[in-house]
Parts: sequence; C-alpha cells; structure tokens
Amino acid sequence: MVRFASYNIQYGFGLDGTYDLKRIADSLAGADIIALQEVTRGFARNRYADMVADLSALFPDHFWVYGPGCDLHVAEIDGKPAPRGMRMQFGNMVLSRWPILSTRTLLLPRSRTLTKLNLQRGATEAVIDLPGGAVRVYSVHLDHVSSDERIRQLAHLNERINAFTHEGGSLTGAREFEIEELPLPEDYLVMGDFNMLPESPEYCAFAGRKDGYYGRTARIGTPVDAFEALRAYQPDSYSWMDPANHGKRMHLDYVFVSSGLESRLRSARIDTSTMGSDHFPVWVEIDN
Repeated sequence: MVRFASYNIQYGFGLDGTYDLKRIADSLAGADIIALQEVTRGFARNRYADMVADLSALFPDHFWVYGPGCDLHVAEIDGKPAPRGMRMQFGNMVLSRWPILSTRTLLLPRSRTLTKLNLQRGATEAVIDLPGGAVRVYSVHLDHVSSDERIRQLAHLNERINAFTHEGGSLTGAREFEIEELPLPEDYLVMGDFNMLPESPEYCAFAGRKDGYYGRTARIGTPVDAFEALRAYQPDSYSWMDPANHGKRMHLDYVFVSSGLESRLRSARIDTSTMGSDHFPVWVEIDN
C-alpha cells in the first residue's frame, strides 16, 4: 500500500497564526508521497525562511523536488540590501520515499489583474520510481479568485498530462547523455489545492459532468476524483477553514487519479484534526 498526502501549508502558518513547520511534518508522518502547496523561499511574511531546505530536513528519508511558479527579486530586508541573488519564490513541492526520476514545472495560464493578487500558478510534475512501477504525481495550486481562470488552467493541465507520453517528460534520447531512458508512465495522480467546490463548473470541466441518468462516465484521458470513486465524501466534508470568518469551511483540495489507478484505490480521508495551516491534509491509499 502506498500512502499519498496533499497539503496546502500556507507558507508555514497555522490556524493559530503560528509559523511551525515541525507540526506540519508531524501531521504528515507515515506518508510515502507528499504534495505540498504554498511553499516559499525569501518571503517576508515568514521572515524569508527557506522552507524547501527546512522541509527537506524534516523528511530525511524522502527525496524531494520544488517547482516555484512565482519567482521575484528581493531588493532589501528590514531596510538593508538583501543578499545578492536572493529570490522570493512561491510554489509546490513533492516528497517521496522512492527516487524522483524526473520533474518539470508546468506553468498554468493566467491573466493580468488590476486589483486582486494573481500569482503565476504551476503544477510540479514528478515521475516517481515506485516498487510496482513508475507513476506521475502532480502537485497543483490553482487560481483562488476566478472560476474562468481555473477552467483555463485545468484545460491546459489536462492537455499536458495527456500529452506526457508523446512529449516524453523532461528528457528523451537519454542515451546520448549516457544515462538510462526514463520511464513514461501512463498512470498519474493530480493532488493539490484546486480552489474549487465539488460539482462546480471548473470541477466538471476537469472530471466530467454527471448525466442525469448515467452519472459520470469514466473515460480515458479524464481524471477520476478519488473521494468520489471511494464514496468518501460526507455531507459536511471540508478541507479549508477561515478562522477569521466564523470558521467558514469549504472543500477545496483533491486527489484525482488516472482511470488506470481507480481500481487500486483503497481509502481516502481528510485529517481535520491538524492545526498547521488553514487547509487540511488530504490522504489517499493506493495498492502498489
């Protein structure tokens, strides 16, 4: 059994406003493969912490990759010049007990806004060498403001996911570099903060709409919602909470799998006992 977890960690700040990566790591104990969102470097709000270095140190038995979608120059810190070359980065991370054979950061479509923050979003692709065969994992963070933007981002992401075996991931013709050819697995998991509700227009654009009689028809090339496949949704399911707004709750985080993995799904749950972020870890178990 392989245990997957996805967690938007809000650059380290929990429901109590405290920055604490140790409790985030503790809440993910036992996870074999982890997809994280809102991982930063050089960000003023968490005192310019290198979260990538700190998180990798907290998971010494895991391999890791980091894909910053947003990457900016840092000019100064507390009124003094910042170290030369310092960057403010905001992106996704994947950690795995097994080697991550290759990675790409897929930049998602975005439009220029005038008043609302709009970061460059991305999906970090990791080809992971599981004992039972390689799979792809995507750590994803979509736009938080616009449904239209999320629909465009999901259409682009699904196109890239389905083109993977034709494009060849990070590298093909590897023998010219005197390394082994990389596997091109068809099966994948797409994990992360989608900033959408179940059965919303963008959800249906990604997973397909339900027919009034037949329901949602499984199709090659269309991702499967692991929670729906396992009937794991509860009437009050949620993966995000706003403590500043009377504890408002929404289900925003998902694990989608390729149709080839649906029969291997065994369990899905949300750990709402954690305090490490305004989101909560989403867990899925799959037979290896």
